[in-house]
Parts: sequence; structure tokens; C-alpha cells
Amino acid sequence: MAVLLALASAVVYGAADFCGGLATRRATASAVVALSQLAGLAGALALLPVVGGAPTGTDLAWGAAAGLAGATGLVLFYRALAEGVMSVVAPVTAVSAAALPVLGGLLLGERIGPWTVAGILLALVAVVLVAAEDGLGSLRTARPTTLLPALAAGSGFGLFFVLLDRTGEDAALSPLVAARVASVLAVVLVARLASRPLSVPRGALPVVMLVGIADMAANALFLLAAQQGQLAVTGILASLYPVSTVVLAQVVLRERLVATQAAGLAAAGAAVVLIALPT
Repeated sequence: MAVLLALASAVVYGAADFCGGLATRRATASAVVALSQLAGLAGALALLPVVGGAPTGTDLAWGAAAGLAGATGLVLFYRALAEGVMSVVAPVTAVSAAALPVLGGLLLGERIGPWTVAGILLALVAVVLVAAEDGLGSLRTARPTTLLPALAAGSGFGLFFVLLDRTGEDAALSPLVAARVASVLAVVLVARLASRPLSVPRGALPVVMLVGIADMAANALFLLAAQQGQLAVTGILASLYPVSTVVLAQVVLRERLVATQAAGLAAAGAAVVLIALPT
């Protein structure tokens, strides 16, 4: 069940990223992030009476810390995209986000079997290949000034997974409310300090709302997966979200799939099979 929930979170995360990419064609990234975060918070508050659980103060603190980590990752990611080469930033960020939960799980004492180890390693390769839309050549010529912000952004995303995993199962989805409150405040504060507009054209509002709801749904799926499974497994599976984004780009926008990405999709499928094998 944890594997299925983590895979579902990856699918929904990728869909949210795809919709976010569409929305940022019509509004600033800061506005899309801020308003989508607010939409996600509204969705979480609506679900709270039904699946709120019984969180402790520690659970809410872990959730708030996760929200700050995720918001920091978003800010760094968009800054890296603005200042660097997208074909470098995307795969480096993705593999950094994928690796951190694996390392965190192992450091927390999780033990995984040989098939799972092979699947995790293959999944890391898959994430890089799928996200490298211009091939791997750009990675070989990347400069530290490009790599470091991308690594930092991915670390923020990965830390989000690690911190959410620290919440208790009895907390259910309540930590996500704390996470979203913290992330909304952080994103709005950064946007205001940078004097960036937070308005969105009326025509783009439905897509922005969809981004927020999808992102919150993905967070909920991941949290449930983390509460039932191992972080090293659920984290790496959730980090396969670029696969969903790439597939949607092929279907909806008719974008061309390069050979590197095709190899990544095949590697991702094989990685899931290996991870799902009994230990």
C-alpha cells in the first residue's frame, strides 16, 4: 500500500508541476506559487474535520518545518531557473530531491533489501534522464554557479519529504495544514520583500487553483505513504514526479520525447518493479 500511495503522489506531483508550468506562462512564478499555496491551504482546512487526526505539538512543528523547507526549495528552484540553464537545473534538482529521503531513511536506521537497493539506484538514474530534456551534454559543462543553487533547491524538496516522515501516524493529515500555513507565509513574505506582484489574470485562476489542490493532494498521498512505509522507498518513488510531467507534456502539448527521456521512462518502470519485489 505504501508503494502504491507513493507512486500516486508522484503522478499527482507531476500533474501539479505541469499545470504550474502552464500557469506561469500567463502570470509570474511568485503569484502562481503564492495563490496555489493558498488554494491548497483552503483544501486542507476543508478536509481537516474529516481526516484531521490527533496531532501533537511535535507533529505540527515537523509539519511547519516541512512547509518552510518546501517553500525554500521553491524559491531557490525558480531563482535557479531564472539564472541558470533549465536543462541543467531540472535534473540536478530532481536527483537531489530524490537522494535526500534515501539518505535520511538509511541514517534513521531503515534496512532495505538488495532488490530495493537496485531499484532505488535505478530510480535515481531515471530521474536524471527524464528531467534532462536537452540530453546529458549540458550537465557535463555545467558550472558550480548553476549546480549549487539547483542542489540547494532539490535539498529543500527532499527535506520536505524527510520532515513530513517524522510526523506520527495518529496525526493523519493535520501536519499538512501547518506545512501549508508556514509555506504560504514564507512565499508571500519573500514576494513582498522582492516587490514581485502577486496578481494573476482571471483566465489563469482556474489552473492556479488546480495546481494548489493537486499539490495538496500529492502531499497527502505522500504523507500517508510515509506513515505506512519506509522513507527510503516512499521518498524515491515520490521523486519520480518528472515522469508524470513529461508524459503530460507529450499527450497535451505534443512535445517531442528525446532519446534520453525515453530511456529514463523505461528505467523508471524497471525501478518500480524492483522496489515492489518482496525482500
